[in-house]
Amino acid sequence: EVQLVESGGGLVQAGGSLRLSCSASGLTLDNYAIAWFRQAPGKEREGVSYISRFDQTTYYTNSVEGRFTIASDDAKNTVYLQMSNVKPEDTAVYYCAAEIRPAPRIRTQKGADYWGQGTQVTVSS
Repeated sequence: EVQLVESGGGLVQAGGSLRLSCSASGLTLDNYAIAWFRQAPGKEREGVSYISRFDQTTYYTNSVEGRFTIASDDAKNTVYLQMSNVKPEDTAVYYCAAEIRPAPRIRTQKGADYWGQGTQVTVSS
């Protein structure tokens, strides 16, 4: 059974940093793309970033490019999203998601096979 558990959310001031963690079990990172989605109140779910080790690909949506970094730790089977220079518009519930290769839905930011429970990120101005 695949399980994804997010942690690291919280309240941060604009311009600050936060690191989200997604601990995965029941899958191997070599065969899955792992993504971060977010959903703000009243807005649609948005794909933020993904990493796919099977083809050495990382992706960032335009609004976070240069500020967020996604990385994986094979030993811990964990994917991280380092958020820097955060802005109030980054406020949302952030969800970790996984899809088996070739991961067409994660690649198009349209969905995934498995989801975590979400972690709240709030950026104050």
